[in-house]
Amino acid sequence: MTATPPLPEYLSRLNPEQRAAVETLDGPLLVLAGAGTGKTRVLTTRFAHLLMTGRAQPHQVLAVTFTNKAAREMRERVGAILQRPVEGLWLGTFHALAARMLRRHAELVGLRPDFTILDTDDQTRLLKQVMDAAGVDLKRWPPAGLMGVIQRWKDRGLAPGKIPVAESSDYANNRAEALYASYQARLAALNACDFGDLLLHVTEILRNHPEVLERYHRLFRYILVDEYQDTNLVQYMWLRLLAQGHRNICCVGDDDQSIYSWRGAEIENILRFEKDFPGAVIVRLESNYRSTRPILAAASHLISRNQGRLGKTLRAGRRDADGEQVCIVSLWDSEEEARSVGERIEQAQRKGTSLSEIAILVRAGFQTRSFEERLITLGIPYRVFGGAKFYERQEIRDAIAYFRATVSASDDLAFERIVNVPKRGLGDTALTSLHVAAREQGVPLRIAAERMVEGGALRPKPRAALRELLEGMARWREAMEREGHVVVAARLLEESGYTEMWKNDRSAEAPGRLDNLKELLRAMADFPDMAAFLEHIALVMENDDKAEGEKVSLMTLHAAKGLEFDMVFLPGWEEGLFPSQRSLDEGGAKSLEEERRLAYVGITRARKCCVISHAANRRIYGNWTSSIPSRFLDELPEGEVTREGAERRPIPVPSSVFGGGPLLGTRRPRLIEAGAWEVESRPTPEIAVGSRVFHQKFGYGTVTASEEGRLDIEFEKAGTKRVMAGFVELVH
Repeated sequence: MTATPPLPEYLSRLNPEQRAAVETLDGPLLVLAGAGTGKTRVLTTRFAHLLMTGRAQPHQVLAVTFTNKAAREMRERVGAILQRPVEGLWLGTFHALAARMLRRHAELVGLRPDFTILDTDDQTRLLKQVMDAAGVDLKRWPPAGLMGVIQRWKDRGLAPGKIPVAESSDYANNRAEALYASYQARLAALNACDFGDLLLHVTEILRNHPEVLERYHRLFRYILVDEYQDTNLVQYMWLRLLAQGHRNICCVGDDDQSIYSWRGAEIENILRFEKDFPGAVIVRLESNYRSTRPILAAASHLISRNQGRLGKTLRAGRRDADGEQVCIVSLWDSEEEARSVGERIEQAQRKGTSLSEIAILVRAGFQTRSFEERLITLGIPYRVFGGAKFYERQEIRDAIAYFRATVSASDDLAFERIVNVPKRGLGDTALTSLHVAAREQGVPLRIAAERMVEGGALRPKPRAALRELLEGMARWREAMEREGHVVVAARLLEESGYTEMWKNDRSAEAPGRLDNLKELLRAMADFPDMAAFLEHIALVMENDDKAEGEKVSLMTLHAAKGLEFDMVFLPGWEEGLFPSQRSLDEGGAKSLEEERRLAYVGITRARKCCVISHAANRRIYGNWTSSIPSRFLDELPEGEVTREGAERRPIPVPSSVFGGGPLLGTRRPRLIEAGAWEVESRPTPEIAVGSRVFHQKFGYGTVTASEEGRLDIEFEKAGTKRVMAGFVELVH
């Protein structure tokens, strides 16, 4: 009897599902890899197995990833299995591989092999030139908006002259297609292309030149594709053309983690794999080695509500699979939500959890503000992934510059930042003249600007625009004392044209910027006047981001895909926020399923602990609105979750409770059993000089003076503040 030869070490480390994915080498294969099931191990081991068994030489395998990091990791892992560096690989991102092909066949699309690939800034400048030449009003139709339209067409493989009616755009009064054609002609004249052109041109070449396609059919015996659920239409067409040869295409992906439709990703690509490749084998990876059983049960139960999926059920592969249930916390408002998260992080830290293993994952970027401020107050270091910290974002810095320039005529840095934002026709020459005048007269820029306007030193149009800005600043400053800083700040952003500028911007980032501005106005309601708010901002922005060591991770759910943490907080699970009302309005049932996939991604980032929270109320411009808990909370299995906090049913809150303004002082509404809110009185405590106290905004401090319920307090992080005694708690 012949003994069965032992398995190679690289195969013995795989579970049965993973081995099936690695050893099924002939014909089309779809590997449905659930979260935490070892997708990267399967992909790299399959690559190495093809080389180890002699099925292919290194140059005969086309391996496609979405990021350079993933490509480097695959190269390193394959080399580790083979125990030698591997040369001559066709391994890289879609764009890198397409560029490599295009340089070989550039002349077929009217380019030379040494063509230039434009970055985003160069693209914008070139589009601006094209639009200028066509007489387009750039203020009404910014180039960034046209860039978005053109990129969408390129993602769908649509060249100029081939745009169907269903894909047309009304941008620039229905001139987008003509501008697209002019832009492409200008690129060709410059011997250049943008990133969207790389795949568009290569796909056109493969379609129109059978001899080139046949060459690649002979070259590539096997094709490996990572994150197939994130492919757009032109990437899909490119892969299908190349796979028509040997049909040995292996796509690895997870339909339940398709969350990038706004970036052009088409979940239909993975859902129709069996139709595109008849006889395809599907292998499901369902053993999750990341999360505990309750976390996986909650995620699986939630995602099972989706209709557009191929179906799989995650099961725990960890030895220590039992863990704590998913915790759902109901809270009064977003500020209390931030305090609750901060307290839990402090408790976890005291128990030995590394801050680097803790993440706060939000649906929308504006949500980070309250958590950032809370973490700063508690002295907990953090980093924001995938974007700037809240007060460092462009639109927030612009808005704060407007506020600073309005309240202080001598704030040259603020005035300089906003004097031509939005565009007011002040070119470099006018701005230089303004600086020269300020220096020669020894006055601030704003005073120099007033004198230039009165003296007629500018052309009529920019002079009128600058006069309107200066008169507005005088009007806004006077109104702040009379009407309140929050109301006037909102009016300032509208009347200055700043809000309108972002409303007219057609880029994907514009709606988020508008949300951030609304959140900024919400934050202002916590302060008695503009001066106090600006002082607070100065303190917040001094937070040292350069400190080394462990930090809490703060990011959006989209940015968190592919990451994992021991402890994950998922705040803001409320209707309208999550699922996003904007997404539902734009995409209906299809978008709801993507929002649910995003929730699934969030839950499955957690290894040991997952805390989901929602707030009963959120403040808009100083007024309170009730929030309804997310429908996703009712889709979680009761046996796998615990619920904390007040009754979670939506309860209308009468405006009389709040007095039409921010909830401050010693009276706080609370939920009572009858399903209504009552105001609970809290006596003002007697606090002596020298007492140690805690303030929810400013943290810990020591009382230095006391007069009729007003306290002067020297705070550890915020300096000296005067606050009402009812706002602080004695620390014993």
